[in-house]
Amino acid sequence: MTTDRGTRIDVRPAAGHIGAEIVGVDLAEDLDDTVVAEIRAAMLRWKVVFFRGQHLDHASHVAFARRFGEPVRLRKRGSASPADVPEIETTADRLELGGRYGMEHDEWLRRRRHSLLRGWHCDHGARVDPPAATILRAETVPPYGGDTTWSNLAAAYAGLSAPLRGFLDGLRAEHRLGVGYQTRPGEDAYARHLLDRQIATEHPLVRVHPETGERVLFVNGYYVEQILGLSRMESAPLLEMLVEQATRPEYTVRFRWEPGSVAFWDNRATIHLAPSDTTQVDHPRVMHRVMLAGEVPAGVDGRPSEPVVGSGPGVW
Repeated sequence: MTTDRGTRIDVRPAAGHIGAEIVGVDLAEDLDDTVVAEIRAAMLRWKVVFFRGQHLDHASHVAFARRFGEPVRLRKRGSASPADVPEIETTADRLELGGRYGMEHDEWLRRRRHSLLRGWHCDHGARVDPPAATILRAETVPPYGGDTTWSNLAAAYAGLSAPLRGFLDGLRAEHRLGVGYQTRPGEDAYARHLLDRQIATEHPLVRVHPETGERVLFVNGYYVEQILGLSRMESAPLLEMLVEQATRPEYTVRFRWEPGSVAFWDNRATIHLAPSDTTQVDHPRVMHRVMLAGEVPAGVDGRPSEPVVGSGPGVW
């Protein structure tokens, strides 16, 4: 328990570098500014915070999110998302993806995650302005399986040797939607979908967190394939090593979902791995998320990210 004198919330760390559960807070209430500030501070310190036993509906979910920033309104959402609440995106994989793009869900997932590291990502990392944070609420979850894992990218950067950190500080990488997807033989509707909706950005390999000032190893297995300025022979092993560093077990936390659970994470300082162990469980997993608008990342040298194709700051 880490309730300090003068604080209003009870923060209970879940792992050494990342993750904490906040207890005794009802997110559906009109929280006062002090509690909101303490939740923000806990999220920035622990990168992801968890709440259990919450009773949020779509309206109160959005209202809670607004206390921390401006919710993103996506132009296109999945069919399970509520039509009358544009800030909410509902993910219901087994309900939505079966048969979509001519593939069952397990094949689609396998082609996107054909290696152990491919599933690790930050939300919308190929955009020039990825969301600052995400608030995810569980409505229906399987009786077992379906855990989500997060990793602390600031701790991963700090864990590198000083000479390597100095080398990485000046590098940039292209983040592109659909990198690494293994196409189907013949016509592939998902590959066509990616080509028609290309999104790519040149991001710093190390970004400076706009609130904490921490240096963050801005890598993931899902969007990044090439470090700019290096040959592919040089880039590939370095990038593989960096993603392995970013996902070392000591920098991670794993969360078991229950109906009413809420996770609130800093999308600028974490990557996460959504579960792939529920395809054989005959039970839906229905989650609702609100993402908060983020800024354009900046590197150690102050140079901002630059869009390549498909996105502009604040344009969703």
